[in-house]
Amino acid sequence: MRRGKLRFLDYWLFVPYILLCMIGLVMVYSASSDITVQNGGTPTGYLIKQGIYVILGLLVLILMTAMNIDKWRHPIMIKTFFFVVVAMMLYVLFAGQSVNGAKGWINLPFMSIQPAEICKLLLILYVADIFAKHQKAMSYGLQASFHELDIFKMYIWIVALIGLIAIQPDTGGAAINLAIVVVMILASGINWKWGASFIVLVTGALMIILGPVATHIASSGSNGSYKLARFVAFANPFGTARGAGNQLVNSYYAIAHGGLFGVGLGNSIQKMGYLPEPNTDFILAIIAEEMGVLFVMMILFLLGIIIVRTVWVGVRCQKTYESLICYGVATFFAVETFFNVGGVTGLVPITGVTFPFISYGGSSMLVLCASLGLVINISSQQKRLKVVK
Repeated sequence: MRRGKLRFLDYWLFVPYILLCMIGLVMVYSASSDITVQNGGTPTGYLIKQGIYVILGLLVLILMTAMNIDKWRHPIMIKTFFFVVVAMMLYVLFAGQSVNGAKGWINLPFMSIQPAEICKLLLILYVADIFAKHQKAMSYGLQASFHELDIFKMYIWIVALIGLIAIQPDTGGAAINLAIVVVMILASGINWKWGASFIVLVTGALMIILGPVATHIASSGSNGSYKLARFVAFANPFGTARGAGNQLVNSYYAIAHGGLFGVGLGNSIQKMGYLPEPNTDFILAIIAEEMGVLFVMMILFLLGIIIVRTVWVGVRCQKTYESLICYGVATFFAVETFFNVGGVTGLVPITGVTFPFISYGGSSMLVLCASLGLVINISSQQKRLKVVK
């Protein structure tokens, strides 16, 4: 960023983002160093990788901030993005390795790519573009929309993308993507009857797709038992503490052990092999144990600033396209946070969703940074126009 552009930077978005990434680096190292050594690795292994992801994420954010946002509306750009994401999803579905009962990753020498994460950004850009192009038609209802919109194609693509995520099976990823679409539809100014009809059609189609999948899961072996175990653990964690409820029970122990102020950085007991995925899905439990619940509340407050500011930027937008992008990104951040916090605290079944900007992971970090970069871009344009006026 050149110095002239820094004065237009939205620090309400950028500063909390940097703070969250820095906290994430420290906590990824704390949560992973001991168990990595026990497994024969180096204590700084995950720290170095996460540091690389943070730097790459910052570069992506800067690129998205400096880029002309209307370029994402070019048909070639959208079609290419679709082709790449669909190709990756089909690859993981038919050739991907199964991890914890789900095929959701493309393993590369330097990192693993999760197409379901990239799909969130794709849907935000695609749905925003479609509704922005046909804003007038949307207010007239179903018939005008069918006449003027290429609605059938959009409907098919949304169902296909979310369906491919759901049958991996990745329930959390599918739910987040569906929530993004629903909120963007409701925020688009669409005729409420048409909007409700569209949401029902999408949900109904997904249920038809998931019906056979759910039946297969219920009657299958390891994959099915793993997925159903999450719901069993949610319903009765302490009754299944030696099996399905082990993760949630140990998460409770970590939170209770930490109390308000924590037991000190690096002093977690649960990260020593008791709590699986301490540096990804359950990193918030380790933070609560080491730094205390008050520190967790501060992290949630920082993320809350980003979400509320993103919504506010969307409200101030004069263009429907930019406004819908902001609402989609805010939904992405909010729902992902809810699923992670809910899984750690037992409010919702464990879905394997990471905590934004804190958990270890390359795909998640890059997509989060790209999404936030779009919002900062829009906010900077607003400030620039305000100065010109």
